[in-house]
Amino acid sequence: MIKQLILPLVGVALFVVLVGTFVKNPSKLGIKTSTTVSPDASSQEIVINNVKIAATIANSPEERSRGLSGTQSLTENSGMLFVFEAKDASPIFWMKDMLIPIDIVWINDGKIVQIDEYIEPPIKGAPDSELKLFKPQGKVDYVLELPAGFCDKNNIKIGDETKFDL
Repeated sequence: MIKQLILPLVGVALFVVLVGTFVKNPSKLGIKTSTTVSPDASSQEIVINNVKIAATIANSPEERSRGLSGTQSLTENSGMLFVFEAKDASPIFWMKDMLIPIDIVWINDGKIVQIDEYIEPPIKGAPDSELKLFKPQGKVDYVLELPAGFCDKNNIKIGDETKFDL
């Protein structure tokens, strides 16, 4: 009789723990969550040509790897700033799981050294081996991802200075 009472209770407890784990981290089930990136406590204000940008910081390997993947939209004047462990990095970016088009701004010593504009997300279900890679022509300290067309709309160009405190 005790077995008949305890086993179902243990089963229910185990089920509750598993459901709680997956609800807390849906990626463990292969579920991708969609988000809208907007300013929050982990953001940095960046100024380029008197244009203020609220950028979410990606400074851990996990955050940089995830980037804007799964993001459904960027609010106006927002983006993501990728911070690397060492200055003069040579990062390689791709559009894995991207849903929105972006501009990529490559920054070295506080100046924009390269801009890749109007980068479209990949075709849904495209294999990783077919994803285009984006990399700087030289070394960079930071990478800033912005909504597609942002640089054109705000006349941001190579050589412009960036201002932010990190």
